[in-house]
Amino acid sequence: MARLISWLLNIVYVAMLVVCAPLIVWAAIRTGKYREGYGQKLLGLVPRRDGQAACLWIHAVSVGEVNLLTTALDQLREAHPRWQIVISTTTKTGYDLARKKYGDAGVFYCPLDFSWAVRTAMRRVRPTMLVLAELELWPNLIQAAKEQGARVAIINGRLSDHSFRGYGRLRQLVARGLKKIDLIAAQNEESAERFRGLGAPAKRVHVTGSLKYDGAQTDRHNPRTVALGELAGIADDDVVFLAGSTQEPEEQIALDIFRTLSAGHPRLRLILVPRHPERFDAVARLLDVSGIPWMRRSKIAPQPRALPGGRHTVQANAESEPPAEPGADTVDVRHCRPVLLVDTVGELGAWWGTAHVGFVGGSFGSRGGQNMLEPAAYGVAVAFGPNTWNFRDIVASLLAVDAAVVVRDTHQLAAFVRRCLEDREYAAALGARAKSLVESQLGATRRTIELIEGQLDRPVAEKKRGRSAA
Repeated sequence: MARLISWLLNIVYVAMLVVCAPLIVWAAIRTGKYREGYGQKLLGLVPRRDGQAACLWIHAVSVGEVNLLTTALDQLREAHPRWQIVISTTTKTGYDLARKKYGDAGVFYCPLDFSWAVRTAMRRVRPTMLVLAELELWPNLIQAAKEQGARVAIINGRLSDHSFRGYGRLRQLVARGLKKIDLIAAQNEESAERFRGLGAPAKRVHVTGSLKYDGAQTDRHNPRTVALGELAGIADDDVVFLAGSTQEPEEQIALDIFRTLSAGHPRLRLILVPRHPERFDAVARLLDVSGIPWMRRSKIAPQPRALPGGRHTVQANAESEPPAEPGADTVDVRHCRPVLLVDTVGELGAWWGTAHVGFVGGSFGSRGGQNMLEPAAYGVAVAFGPNTWNFRDIVASLLAVDAAVVVRDTHQLAAFVRRCLEDREYAAALGARAKSLVESQLGATRRTIELIEGQLDRPVAEKKRGRSAA
């Protein structure tokens, strides 16, 4: 039965791939995505692992999951230096960031869920445990891991109401997959109950909390944030408004607010961090036509030049006019402080530590929001739009203690930023409540690692261990 389902899924996947092929080719030509890793994705030709030590294969889909798992990976490596840890990703941005963080060895593209690809990959890696971040229920991948004799775990498990209803339509198939998973570490009791409702054995489902809390940095004076602040020339009396993980048209909205408020707040700085690298150039063109001085993070001179009074200067965009002394009452773009476009991957978490007021993007459009814990942990006065269903539980926790603000439109966001600039006590209190909430939720990483250790202390089936690597 398992083989039949596996090949039926193969047929479905092939049909989907054929239908999507024109879009994939177009995206590869236009954005540079989907141009590499085909041997790994389609055939499972991932790096072959040497040695017989215990091995964790950790799958992190993209940049968010790679960053999310940093704390857990560091603690696992410190506690178990003999374990081998390999990391797979789905997206190019996730792959590039994982290689930057962990080196070339042990980082690869996860094979697509074709039975031949995942089985080949499993024979080459020979994991002791396959660890899936958040929710990656790929039936053939899970089946291949079990055939190889590995345990399977979901960590930081999150099952939204929307996903629960969708999986519910395929409950029999989903239940078969969930019964093969040895450990589900859910973010909260709501998600845990949904996993059980879809067929996961109750004794294998545990509530550990969200790894996002543990992964969030709370110290604004950490070395990376301090270095970036110096590099960007952020002075002690600057007030930074950061719009992070943005999508169109959120950059334009933030830019308009900055333009309007700069006349009355001459020390206001704006930092824009688009969510997707392929949009960096589009946002650069937006800044070009704005007339406001701006600079690219990737073009900033590596060593800032000190100015009297501890201020710094940076190398601004060559086509931008350098800032003049601020005007009194007029909105003159020449008087705006330079806008910083962060056109690098993996730095947003540290940049949030430079911010005083923050807007978390992906929340005015259809994306469903982005991680608002990073600014909250630093004590940033943070706002986001109404569309944050991907982080519903975190949003609910923040709003319950008045630690964030939901803004419904551009006007409300502008009013929020203005209030934070004009009422510093309000902004500081909002940020303090957010930071306090994050600190109260710490410990998910430790609980998750203890569950993983408990699984690996148990005997692992030897049925498939005798297979030779492909």
